[in-house]
Amino acid sequence: MNIAGVDAEPMAGRKAVGGWLLFDWATQPVHTLVTTFVFGPFFASAIASTPAEGQTLWGYATAAAGLCIALLAPVLGAIADRTGARKPWIAAFSVPLVIGCLMLWWTLPGSPYAVAVALIGFVVATIGVEFATVFTNAMMPDLVPKSRLGRLSGSGWALGYAGGLVSLVIALGFMAANPDTGRTLLGFAPILGLDAATGGGDRASGPFSAIWYLVFVAPLFLFTPDVAKRSALAPAVRAGLSDLKETFLKARSHRPMLIFLAANMIYKDGLVALFAFGGIYAAGALGWTTIEIGTFGILLTITGTIGAVVGGRLDDLLGPKAVISGALLILIFCGLGLVSVDRDTVFFVVDVAPNSGGLFASAPEVVFLILGGFLGAAAGPLQAASRTLLVHLAPPGEMTRHFGLFALSGKITSFLAPFTVSVVTGATGSQAAGISVILAFFTLGLVLLARVDDPRER
Repeated sequence: MNIAGVDAEPMAGRKAVGGWLLFDWATQPVHTLVTTFVFGPFFASAIASTPAEGQTLWGYATAAAGLCIALLAPVLGAIADRTGARKPWIAAFSVPLVIGCLMLWWTLPGSPYAVAVALIGFVVATIGVEFATVFTNAMMPDLVPKSRLGRLSGSGWALGYAGGLVSLVIALGFMAANPDTGRTLLGFAPILGLDAATGGGDRASGPFSAIWYLVFVAPLFLFTPDVAKRSALAPAVRAGLSDLKETFLKARSHRPMLIFLAANMIYKDGLVALFAFGGIYAAGALGWTTIEIGTFGILLTITGTIGAVVGGRLDDLLGPKAVISGALLILIFCGLGLVSVDRDTVFFVVDVAPNSGGLFASAPEVVFLILGGFLGAAAGPLQAASRTLLVHLAPPGEMTRHFGLFALSGKITSFLAPFTVSVVTGATGSQAAGISVILAFFTLGLVLLARVDDPRER
């Protein structure tokens, strides 16, 4: 049985590949529960004064984390290439990931410090998970042959989505409850005496994500081999900074890499904003609570898992550039459909009857679910194929620093899309107007990607 769905005989052993794949499973609750479907919408609807203000503040926090990651990721990646070993870096950045998630418990609505604690905890956790991911991604070329990188990357994203699905079902089925009924999605009273009136289950999504990470990241450290340590830290810092300067100079003459990093920078900005504001937008535009948003999240993780598996195979068959282009087209057209929906209207001009009281009983909600399902199916292949394309374009022996540049390109302006969404939302008072900005980022990224030479053709 091929546990990774990657290769019958990977270069590393099955346990090694399995341990690497579980990293995506381990980190996904931070993205699924904290950022998108549980804590983020809870922050906007219950902690901030208004949903629009919550969307604005969440955007600024996302921008701050992105700026920090953008500035440091290439530097740390270059240093890591000199030191060799990646696991110590992953362990180091696991600390802020866990601490940031734990902080989210202390965000009782109405508390004078709830907004500040929520935003700081979110920023710290985001920085931790993104930096740990940089160094984990750099392990890919040591695990499978290049011809199987698409499946490795796609399988990782698929397993990550599956982890998001399981964690979301646990959070919604046993922890987060409707404040009006005091019951979870499965009809139970929240476990551990979590108080629905104070968002106990929503706040507990942070500590739950931290515990989940600590349990499931362990196989990476136990079974996945690391490269040997090559240099002490102090000389590695000096040499790494010199290497980074040389890499930047080389990138200017390496046109495919340079254009790809620019394209990745733009469309990843849009994706960061989509993840940051998707649940918040649904809460404001459709009046969804944690139960509806979480159910929507379950749908997205299911379609995302399918999309990642299919996308990984298409990556090996057609190449990563074709997969990224197709995913961006889906995101553009379905994203346009989403901003056309509110409680009384679909496709901007079609008036519909309001919700009759049932779960997803109105036409706008059904349209939102369908379009969101396609968005979920496209997001996984976009990210999986992006890191595969980077591996194809990067010179051998410089993988971590180029993944640092990859993180830089995905984060250096990642504050821009959330910041722009926040500014437009604040200026117009309209969540739809703010969200529509994201579509421009996807479109520009697609235009730039079209200018990248396909490495398979070379």
